[in-house]
Amino acid sequence: MNERREFWHPRGLLWIVAFAFLTMSVLPESGFGIPAFARKYRLSCTTCHAPVPRLKAYGEDFAGNAFQLEGKEPARFFRDTGDPILTLQRELPIAVRFDSYVRFQTKEGMRKSDLQTPYGLKFLSGGQIAKDISYYFYFYLSEHGEIAGIEDAYVHFNNLFGTDLDLMIGQFQVSDPLFKRELRLTYEDYQIYKVRVGDVLTNLTYDRGIMLTYSAGTGTDVVLEVVNGNGKGEASPEQNFDLDNFKNVALRVSHSFGPVRVGGFGYLGKEKHRKLVQADQGGQWVNVTDNLRYLGADATLDAGKSLQLNLQFLQRHDDNPYLVHTGAMAVDTKGFIAELIWALQGEMGRSFL
Repeated sequence: MNERREFWHPRGLLWIVAFAFLTMSVLPESGFGIPAFARKYRLSCTTCHAPVPRLKAYGEDFAGNAFQLEGKEPARFFRDTGDPILTLQRELPIAVRFDSYVRFQTKEGMRKSDLQTPYGLKFLSGGQIAKDISYYFYFYLSEHGEIAGIEDAYVHFNNLFGTDLDLMIGQFQVSDPLFKRELRLTYEDYQIYKVRVGDVLTNLTYDRGIMLTYSAGTGTDVVLEVVNGNGKGEASPEQNFDLDNFKNVALRVSHSFGPVRVGGFGYLGKEKHRKLVQADQGGQWVNVTDNLRYLGADATLDAGKSLQLNLQFLQRHDDNPYLVHTGAMAVDTKGFIAELIWALQGEMGRSFL
């Protein structure tokens, strides 16, 4: 027996007005907000963002270079400790992001408005530990009115062995090599990345593991991820984060052809749980597993500096998502993302649709 489900983005009749979308940095010695990296390099936020939080190509390169500008690291920002390995920053680079919305919705013939402020409030920090080694994390103080805790938290090793090979270790979003959820401009989320099927914990949002990235220098980028596969939940009573003895693997390959970038994505995973069956007859504990996979393709088209079109198709297959001992039912889930970003006054402007 097979079940089919589909998720589409954007969806429904939903009108969203971005009331305030601010990213700011809080300095220990002052009360005004300046983004930490902009303050360090004395650059405008628009050097990397257009608009905040969406990254431009320069911002993508900066993040991919472990938050360093090659040959432009300001000596004034670091303390001389006499240790050639340690990069000790004079001030902790911290920031606060505050998101607010006004939402208008028509549902069942009724019109409703909602002031969603704050919609999200997060504390961020990131910077260098040593040459070509950096860290990044953020803590959600409030997400939809609840404390979400730590989400991104990783250490980034840049240019391993003198090559364009990078390694990230920690907690990150599996979907980051595709389209970054935290940098989207839309109110509506990328649902196909978030969906969990049946009783299975795996999706393409936060997970713990390692990520290897390699740029061939010819426009081709390769990303390999190895993750636990069960999200960012609490450790078990045995102090294990991975709840089974499997690791899930994802591979992303993309290539740029001038203003067009196309990519392919694959993910293979397996999840095992212990379940009690025949409880009315004394019960027996058995292992039940779900084998799952994602396959997808995506494309980005940059039409000058004013228009960008992002497209993504993903299909997920689970052979036993309800984790039953007998009579397993396979489920196929499909999702499509279409996103058009229009900078009305160019990338240096303040108006975007």
